[in-house]
Amino acid sequence: MKSWHELNVAITGMNNRPDNPGPGYAIARCLHELPQFRGRIIGLGYDALDGGLFHRDVCHAGYLLPYPSGGEEPLLARLLAIHEEQPFDVLIPALDSELLAMSRLQGRLATHGIQMLLPSATQIAARSKDHLPELCEQAGVQTPPVRTVSSATQFHASGLEDWGYPLVVKGVFYDAQVVHQRADAMAAFSRISAQWGLPVLVQPWIEGVEFNLAGVGDGLGGLYAAVMMRKQAVTEKGKAWAGMSVSCPPLLEAAQCLVKNLQWRGPLEVEMLRDREGQFHLIEINPRFPAWIYLSEGCGLNLPQVLLRSLAGNLPAKLPQARAGHLFIRYAEELVISLEDYESMVMRGSSTHAQDLMLSLCEQEVAS
Repeated sequence: MKSWHELNVAITGMNNRPDNPGPGYAIARCLHELPQFRGRIIGLGYDALDGGLFHRDVCHAGYLLPYPSGGEEPLLARLLAIHEEQPFDVLIPALDSELLAMSRLQGRLATHGIQMLLPSATQIAARSKDHLPELCEQAGVQTPPVRTVSSATQFHASGLEDWGYPLVVKGVFYDAQVVHQRADAMAAFSRISAQWGLPVLVQPWIEGVEFNLAGVGDGLGGLYAAVMMRKQAVTEKGKAWAGMSVSCPPLLEAAQCLVKNLQWRGPLEVEMLRDREGQFHLIEINPRFPAWIYLSEGCGLNLPQVLLRSLAGNLPAKLPQARAGHLFIRYAEELVISLEDYESMVMRGSSTHAQDLMLSLCEQEVAS
């Protein structure tokens, strides 16, 4: 493989909703701002209004993908068609819903020269929200009990009522809502199940402060590197709007135990709550970089760079420590694009600047 400086990288998750942004654009920013990085960045998304697809300063090209629910074969065909137009060496998936399909496609994509650093399908399933109690028992990490709910009428059952309220109602992939009474729980179930399907999960609510860790697992039970932060402000969906990098040994120790147990390979995010007694409880493990990953660049340990260097085989024996005390504050901005660009994305699945880049590359190849 090329040196990491020269790798062309395709990144999914380019949606930029202010209340729930995808991680893709933040990953792209991490790479774009590295002075040594000379590769191209190709943005991949699922909706023509995914703003990151049109950020010409960061992404050299933007393309639409078919939804993962459509099956692995259409997804593979589209990725290879994009690869034919805009060759890329590394693919970084950034959304939970696509990770299982991407993991299963690792071997087939590798035959076309496309590398990924991802866990296996078995590892992805082992860290799913409904399997966390079993995983945490094996790893020696605390987590709230969880029950699966397939009907709103189950909120009348004594099995849920014995926990009392508040409860947390959450989807298998995304979304969570704190509810304070049965009617709210049933409404949350209906909304989440309609959007994300069944089952819906229910947990007792724990009052506390949320700490998150982003890292890259080496596939052998260790972490190449990790960055930790404490949430300072959240959206209505509980997503971090502001956070501060921290050094938190209990969080790091818990993450190391989980990664060792899972033999995790690739990016992950560990979300934990510290309760009033100072005890840490695992809330979930996300199998990809988080949307706040740009903080890793800001505090001196660029995790997307770590991923590229590990794939390229030139990761230093010793990496720098992330600096504590750096704050990120998320903000929204307006991105102005031409109607031609938008129409091209809707009709052709790629932006006009992607086509212009392809022509430019072809001309350079002919000239050389």
